[in-house]
Amino acid sequence: MKVLARYAALNSYVEVSQSVGVDPAGLMRGVGLDPASLGSPDRWVPAAAIARLLEQSAAASGHQDFGLKLAERRRLANLGPLSLVIREEPDLRSALRMLIRHANMYNEALRMRRSVTNGLTTVRIRFEFGEPVGARQATELAVGVLYRLLRDLLGPLWQPVTVCFTHPAPVDASTHRKFFGPMLKFEQEFDGIVFYASDLDTPNKLSDPQLRTYARQFLDSLGLAEETTPLDRVRELVELLLPSGRCSVEHVARSLGVDRRTVHRHLADANETFSSVLNSIRAELADQMVSSRRYSLTEIATLLSFSSSSNFSRWFRGQFGCTPSHWRAEKQHALPR
Repeated sequence: MKVLARYAALNSYVEVSQSVGVDPAGLMRGVGLDPASLGSPDRWVPAAAIARLLEQSAAASGHQDFGLKLAERRRLANLGPLSLVIREEPDLRSALRMLIRHANMYNEALRMRRSVTNGLTTVRIRFEFGEPVGARQATELAVGVLYRLLRDLLGPLWQPVTVCFTHPAPVDASTHRKFFGPMLKFEQEFDGIVFYASDLDTPNKLSDPQLRTYARQFLDSLGLAEETTPLDRVRELVELLLPSGRCSVEHVARSLGVDRRTVHRHLADANETFSSVLNSIRAELADQMVSSRRYSLTEIATLLSFSSSSNFSRWFRGQFGCTPSHWRAEKQHALPR
């Protein structure tokens, strides 16, 4: 399967595109991405498609600083659940360790490595898309996000020793100089940031020791493995696509950047079929939704992509041995009064 990234990587893409006079929807469709899916930031798509989108957006707008314009709008909170853990780590060393360990939660193509030599720490960033694709804008976005994170944790007066890029300088580097400061170098051996090793032990002023354990437990509860299996990807996409009414093996395959036969083959390797995965996810969600009174049974039928309430009721009886109404009544009766 192709290397994937989440739509969260395009946070603020619409706003930045419109600010530089290009059509975000048209550019997204041109690289095979669905503009409507920007509302589902956890959905996976081919990472190479996102990189192509950023390159084409920079070219169409004439702004070689397009990736940095995205980075300017990023905050620690844009890292989602991971931001809760990073925020509570005791020092920069621990925060970077968590970031590097879990970077593939958002982009499987992203590679980050930290090293310490002669009193200097170097954090290197690179991408492995599995296919030829330009990555200048994606790289500047990633380095920019890392830079913002370091300043959030070390304070607004902190400056790196050097910010390095392997590509040549843009014609106009004013945005880059304003963003990174004077210690910026192009055509270097790696992409990343160099800073003093002593910064690693700087206490994190955002941290609350009493919340640290709970934050880590929360991250662990999400079941985030360092290696996401094809079955994990399919299950996640099924859950995301169900409410849209477009939960088919074709749509899942398109989101993964493969054909339907490849999806079936990977599921067979895990002793699953698309139907068994769909049924399993529906059963898990139905149990949760019917047990609660947040949704009506008609709404639940729609959210689980059943064509009618009667079809949902028949399926539910086959799964749970009773009607949804009876199940809900039993669950509510069992609640403490």
